[in-house]
Amino acid sequence: MTVQASPLADESGWPLLPHERTWGAARLTLTLATTAAATWCYLIGESVGSYLGFIKGGLALGAGCMIGMVLVLLAAGPTCVRYGIDSIASTKPQFGSRGWVVPAALQAVSIIGWNSLLIIFFAKSAVQLGMALGILGLREHSAALVPMLTVIACAIIFTALRRGASGVSMVSNILVAHVFIGLWMLYLLVSRRWPELMAAQPAAASPSPLWNYTTGIELGIGATLSWWPYIGAMIRMAPNGRSIVLPVMLGMAAPVPVLSLIGLAGSLVLRTSDPTEWLRIVGGPTYAIISLSFVTAANFGTTTAGIYASAIGLRNFTTLQKCTWTTLLLITIAPVALVGIFIPELFFAKFGNFLALIAVAFAPLCGIQIMDYFVLRRGRIDIRAMYANESGRPYYFWRGINPAAMIALTAGCLTYIAFLNPLTYASIAPYPYMTASLPSAAVSALVYFFGSHVVIRAGLGGYRRRTERP
Repeated sequence: MTVQASPLADESGWPLLPHERTWGAARLTLTLATTAAATWCYLIGESVGSYLGFIKGGLALGAGCMIGMVLVLLAAGPTCVRYGIDSIASTKPQFGSRGWVVPAALQAVSIIGWNSLLIIFFAKSAVQLGMALGILGLREHSAALVPMLTVIACAIIFTALRRGASGVSMVSNILVAHVFIGLWMLYLLVSRRWPELMAAQPAAASPSPLWNYTTGIELGIGATLSWWPYIGAMIRMAPNGRSIVLPVMLGMAAPVPVLSLIGLAGSLVLRTSDPTEWLRIVGGPTYAIISLSFVTAANFGTTTAGIYASAIGLRNFTTLQKCTWTTLLLITIAPVALVGIFIPELFFAKFGNFLALIAVAFAPLCGIQIMDYFVLRRGRIDIRAMYANESGRPYYFWRGINPAAMIALTAGCLTYIAFLNPLTYASIAPYPYMTASLPSAAVSALVYFFGSHVVIRAGLGGYRRRTERP
């Protein structure tokens, strides 16, 4: 008899059983690639273009994205794919049966911020597309159309996600073509403006070439560290660890630097990373309409995956475990819709600062998880204890909180800020040789290692002592 997967399995926060994990390598790669390819790539490329030229910028960004993705994969990947859980649940062995709300808050704020940016981008691009197509009266009412289109986008995503993870996969199957359109856009700009591209000088480059190159790498690391909130909800649908490494590296890490080259090239040659502006200059109105169509659709895949990951994360709250899937989706989509309706321009103006402060936390979070899983626990996780909140259970620690993780997270964040101020980009001497993310992850890992020995001596946390045999 063939066992059928429950249709509600991918809408729950419980570990998925082997027969419920039906995404093969091809399906996972497709979903991750569509999730990774969005208009944030243009902003990332533009940031790198402030410090590096096209060739060096592309190399630095590619290296940084691969480094950041390895950190994310090592941090959340083993536990999520082994037990079929999301990123938030994977932090319970480190932060405790109550302390996990700190990573949950980071996930929520990060994904809400990204999704708000992408949905507003969609609305603005749709307005520009309507103008390019000559729809009468559109320009006069564009301010009112952005909130209206935001609501429409949220409604479409809500409808797709009523199907759970299959809705994420369905959107990916439809929108995967925009990845190839993005590559065509890159080819168009590079082939027609190559001499100018090679001669272009970064607008804010430091006198130190090493500092510029390190900053390009750091921006790549930071870009892919922000995948931590997403990755668990995606890879938990895969059957085993062997089936996720290539899909994650090729589907989630590779598209970001490749499509960021669009923003990098545009910002260097035409001083704008938005292809809807520079394609009109390079190729005329027809190319502009094609690019607008691409940009308008590109953000749906990422936003759908983000809202799905947020809704799954909410399942970890006891009070929300029995809520219907529809209710969780509404809770998750509501903040995004409110930002798009009431403060789209203000959010755009402050988004850079907001995102920089949020990204600081993910490097130390990865350091803590890597140290805990590979060094302290040596791969031994009590999956039952993750869902037990009572005193005396392995991950209860002290009143449900592991102080070693909290101190380590704080130390890692302070290390990042000391090496590189995320608001002003002022740095200290070791930064050009070490980046800011890597020392942040290393410091948090070391602080967690020594702090955890106090926890182990107290007999808490479910760690095996050296005298115990496996």
